[in-house]
Amino acid sequence: MQSTTLILLLAAIAVSAFYLGRSRSLALVGGPRKGSALHSLPGYYGYFTAIWCLLPALAAMLIWISLEARIIVAIVISGLPDAQQALSAGELDLLVNNIRNLAAGDVVSGALDSVLSDAAIRLQELTSISRNMLTVLTLGLAVVGGVVAWLRIKPDFRARNRVEHIVLIALIVASSIAIFTTIGIVLSVLFEAIRFFREVPVAEFLFGLNWSPQTAIRSDQVGSSGSFGAVPLFTGTLLITGIAMAVAVPVGLMTAIYLAEYSTSRVRGLAKPLLEVLAGIPTVVYGFFAALTVAPWVRRAGETMGFEVASESALAAGLVMGIMIIPLVSSLADDAINAVPAAMRDGALGLGSTRSETMIRVILPAALPGIVGGILLAVSRAIGETMIVVMAAGLAANLTANPFEAVTTVTVQIVTLLVGDQEFDSAKTLAAFALGLMLFVVTLLLNVVGLNVVRKYREQYE
Repeated sequence: MQSTTLILLLAAIAVSAFYLGRSRSLALVGGPRKGSALHSLPGYYGYFTAIWCLLPALAAMLIWISLEARIIVAIVISGLPDAQQALSAGELDLLVNNIRNLAAGDVVSGALDSVLSDAAIRLQELTSISRNMLTVLTLGLAVVGGVVAWLRIKPDFRARNRVEHIVLIALIVASSIAIFTTIGIVLSVLFEAIRFFREVPVAEFLFGLNWSPQTAIRSDQVGSSGSFGAVPLFTGTLLITGIAMAVAVPVGLMTAIYLAEYSTSRVRGLAKPLLEVLAGIPTVVYGFFAALTVAPWVRRAGETMGFEVASESALAAGLVMGIMIIPLVSSLADDAINAVPAAMRDGALGLGSTRSETMIRVILPAALPGIVGGILLAVSRAIGETMIVVMAAGLAANLTANPFEAVTTVTVQIVTLLVGDQEFDSAKTLAAFALGLMLFVVTLLLNVVGLNVVRKYREQYE
């Protein structure tokens, strides 16, 4: 049985257990009219039964699925001839991959022999047996757990306490998963970046002015040692991000101020959805717009004024990226402005301030923490954008502050370095992890600055 079908069956059993548990609690006290005799609301008894119906079954299913593939592969390998079992780790992995492909009906690399066919059949049989056993075990645990919980229901049973305790544990587990996932991501990037810095000095990476990560396979080939100075990438990222924020912050902030304080309800009801449409447009569409419309227009406008503009320029990418970020800045700033208490507005107006003075001296300072948070999110969004830069600014790692020239960003180079089949033992591939580590550090610093600003002004205006 497929995992999806099994989960749907478990959900159906859990729903049935909920109603059975709820009905039993009411039946024990003589019906719904005497529900006050129960320690908890009837629904808690249903939730308790449903939870104990699901928890053991899902735990067993998770453990089984996590171990199933390894155990089946180990059994299949143990049944192979001694010659195949004596293969190296890489050759054995290739053989197992061929067995899996043959069992799934996919293309197999190399010649097809009887050993491979028998192993594929064995793999199919073991997988089928494993799925049947998993179905029986999971459904059996669901039924047993539901029955045990159903029998434990009594009028004085503290179902609410048990359910809330289980929910609290689930929340702690969920938050722990998020924290450990973040730690795992950071450590995985950090360890690979350390491998990179063993081959390339940190000073060369941080302060080098030439980025050319292409390396040759043999030392006697041309370009056998690449250059990993990341300053051109940092400069290009900051240049495009600065242009984008120069467009997005003023336009987005002024749009939020107008919609929140000056527009009529009819105008707001029309303009707000139209503005939010920009947030739903895929970035590849913005990339096409930048490459086919904005970049040629920027080039023609620059040539008209006597400037030499490249066909792919940082200005074109930054302008389109700024347009893409406007809804983010506007929406978050609008929420921050609307969150300012009405008493502050009324007090300022009552003292004789104009609407503009109230906005500048009262509302904006009070809403500043939310506005700064929105701007920092927009900066992170701009730093992490890739598609627009690839299509409008190019891949050239040029060290320049001229917005009319082609540049590239850190994220674009990460994608470029990891495209295709790569071996994670060369400085070229490991450079992507070093760049990712720099992005993480920059994002962390932005968050620290944002938290300090929010803390300072929140204490002042709350």
